[in-house]
Amino acid sequence: MTTQAKAYAAQSATTPLAPFTFERRDLLPDDVSIDILFCGVCHSDLHTVRSEWDGTLFPSVPGHEIVGRVSAVGGDVTKFAVGDLVGVGCMVDSCGHCPSCDAGEEQYCETTGFVGTYNGPDAHLGGHTFGGYSDHIVVKEGFVLKVSHDEKDLAAVAPLLCAGITTYSPLRHWNAGPGKKVGVVGIGGLGHMGIKIAAAMGAHVVAFTTSASKIEDARKLGAHEVVVSRNAEEMAAHANSFDFILNTVAASHNLDDFTALLKRDGTLTLVGVPEHEHPSPSVMNLVFKRRSIAGSLIGGIAETQEMLDFCHQHGLTADIETIRMDEIETAYDRMVKSDVKYRFVIDMASLKQEG
Repeated sequence: MTTQAKAYAAQSATTPLAPFTFERRDLLPDDVSIDILFCGVCHSDLHTVRSEWDGTLFPSVPGHEIVGRVSAVGGDVTKFAVGDLVGVGCMVDSCGHCPSCDAGEEQYCETTGFVGTYNGPDAHLGGHTFGGYSDHIVVKEGFVLKVSHDEKDLAAVAPLLCAGITTYSPLRHWNAGPGKKVGVVGIGGLGHMGIKIAAAMGAHVVAFTTSASKIEDARKLGAHEVVVSRNAEEMAAHANSFDFILNTVAASHNLDDFTALLKRDGTLTLVGVPEHEHPSPSVMNLVFKRRSIAGSLIGGIAETQEMLDFCHQHGLTADIETIRMDEIETAYDRMVKSDVKYRFVIDMASLKQEG
């Protein structure tokens, strides 16, 4: 048994997203069925449907920043009940038994790799997984997250399932908090959440932007200081002073400009994946201060739940612009131009209203 889902999909890298129907699996004993209320629009969605990353499988239904309401649960489900508000992020399964999975770091699954919410292998129906640009989704209980925010805030909660955890996880791992000077490079979908979360953790937060027009916005988000990274004097004033810098920029750029700002033993962590490689960083810059350049990928399920609870406790949500499902191509065009503050979110009621 399966259920028919309404969605928007790309049929190829050069065709616009358009209405599409497909089958979701019927409930297994440990499954949760979710009516999708809102789905955030991540730049990964755009990279995937336009085949800017290798391996896109078509038709492609993107979307991995999902919030909704439980409509049914399998017989073995204990954590969720019909009517609960829940979220689904970037992954819907993993092997469950490798060292990373055992450690609650399913995003680093060493056996099969995690199963993406879209464009991943579908072990139940064959083919590949379809994401949140759809009216409902069926997900294993262990990959469903509890949402405690008020229902009126649900649209702004959706981006936390990717942008929130992508920034929370490295800030938590590298111990951002009181007494720490933390930089956030880039003020976009990821960066704006990084600023909010680092400030809520109690760190002294410095935002880096190439645009002086974003200085006021960065301060409103919680930055204590803002540096225009193209201004050499402003950058030099912060040399050797940061405990940690979170770099959210997804475009190739010179990392030396930021490693030079780290203290001894400081770390620059990359969460943005550029289309072209960064220029090779200076080894000298690292060796003489024991500095590190690191990377981080979303977070495990337990940590994602921790992030959602942290954001609820501190009153944090994303800054969003809500769109209709049929406005997705316009939203993509605006994303390419960085014309959004700071995340588009699709109101799935608009999909259900279509004939």
